[in-house]
Formats: sequence, C-alpha cells, structure tokens
Amino acid sequence: MSILVTPQTKVLIQGITGSFGARHTQLSLAYGTQVVAGVTPGKGGQTFDAKVPIFDTVQEAVKETGATASAIFVPPPFAADAILEAVGAGLELVVCITEGIPVRDMIKVKQAMHGKKTRLIGPNCPGIVTPGEGKESHGGCRIGIAPGYIHRKGHVGVVSRSGTLTYEAVWQLTCRGVGQSTCVGIGGDPVNGTSHLDSVRMFNDDPDTHGIIIIGEIGGSAEEEAAEWIQQNCRKPAAGFIAGATAPPGRRMGHAGAIVSGGKGTAAAKIQAFRDAGIAVAATPSVMAETLLKLL
Repeated sequence: MSILVTPQTKVLIQGITGSFGARHTQLSLAYGTQVVAGVTPGKGGQTFDAKVPIFDTVQEAVKETGATASAIFVPPPFAADAILEAVGAGLELVVCITEGIPVRDMIKVKQAMHGKKTRLIGPNCPGIVTPGEGKESHGGCRIGIAPGYIHRKGHVGVVSRSGTLTYEAVWQLTCRGVGQSTCVGIGGDPVNGTSHLDSVRMFNDDPDTHGIIIIGEIGGSAEEEAAEWIQQNCRKPAAGFIAGATAPPGRRMGHAGAIVSGGKGTAAAKIQAFRDAGIAVAATPSVMAETLLKLL
C-alpha cells in the first residue's frame, strides 16, 4: 500500500517540452513511472522521447490516455491556469512543481478548487514518490523532481515542507535499510494544497505505513494543527524536525511561507506542540531517521 500514488498511476506532464519539464520527465520514465502523456499547447501530435504522445490540452490527454495525475512544470505566470485546467479535466491528483506563483493567483486557485475532487500538492514543492521494487526501487511512481535513487520501498511515511530535508530524511532511512511507503513534499508557499495534516491522516489510515516523519519549518500554523490531530487520533509513532530555530524574527528564510509574524509560527512553538503531542523531536536534521527508528 501507499498514499496518493502507486506504480500503476498514469501520469501526464504539463510543460513536457520545456527544458526543466523534459529533464524530469526523462528521470521519471527511467524510474519506471507510467508517464502516458504530455501537454504543451500548440505541440499536439508530437511525441516526447519517441514514446510519450503530446496533446494541446489536458482534457484531450485524459480522454486519450486515462491519466489520473499531473505534474506541472509551467512558468509562474501561467502555472495557476495550468492547475485549473487539470482540475477542470477531473484529474485526481495535481502536483505543481513551479515556484514563484503569485499568492493572489493561488488564492484564486484555492477558491476555484473548493468542492472539487482534485487534490493539489504544492506549488513550489519537490512532489511525491512511492518507491517500487527492485534495484533502487525502480518501478515505483515519481511525480516531480525528487531523486528517485535515494528511495527504497518500505513502511515509513515522510511529509515535509522542505525538499532538501525530505531528501535528507529519505536518504538517512535508506542508508539504515529502512524503506518508505510514500514521501510527500508539500512545498513551502503560504497558500498551497495538501497540508501536513492531510498527509498524516492518510498515513495513519494506510496499513503499510508503520511510522511517520514530519518535517516543518517556521511560519504558519500547519505543524501545530497536525500535532493537535496526532495527539488525539494518530495510532502510529511519529518523529519530527522543525527548521528555522535560529532565523531572525520577521525575516523570510527561503520559502515564501517561512516567515514569523505577530509572534506566531515560531520554531519554539512548533517544537513544543510536537512534544505535547508525543512526537519525538529531532535536535538536528542529521538524526531525523534515528529519532523515528528509536520509536520503532
């Protein structure tokens, strides 16, 4: 089992002919992901890598290939429209890699998605990986930009706002012979789709996930909300790390959402919320896996 995607998930790539989208499409294909279509307006009828058909619209791609998930590699001015096109086509999952999307655009997207069946991961995220079997877990599903070779099939779920720290946690687990069920990079923008809480709920319901690593950072209240739910409902051991403990107050640190304002969203408050909920807190990024494995 896993959450959100499996090796059988059929994926389409919006922005497949751009240099960034093309590069990561090739990596996903090499990982074994079922990339069944690409979408670039005006380039319908062409093929990518002599095997993936390209369509002018998401609607056409879904109709012809049965794709249920999308990865978006579209420049920031057009990314919100790309998300809404995927939602309009009825896709189950949309993973938006693009960073730098205006907050105003994402607010409109969130409003338009209300009540729809589509789940959004991102924007400004590394995406999602469900490892497969075999050498370097090839044959899994990789949607986004995460390095596939660091993953290994197993039973630990990982959810994180930081792409780099996602990779660090995954690699620590893999180096210790511990695999992952699914790894979700939710992104660091102030207005995004899937939250820590959404992911934790799904991991809690997944029988193949035996433990959870939750990586957060300063800014917002998403980590506290997840911690509160975990304290009341989660049946599985969880470990966490909060980045930004040394960030100067009021200073944005990398991610657009990583800013402390009005005394809220501090690292200290998030760490305390984790501890109150029974989540083991890693003192540094280098011991994230070790902190969870002590519980397992």
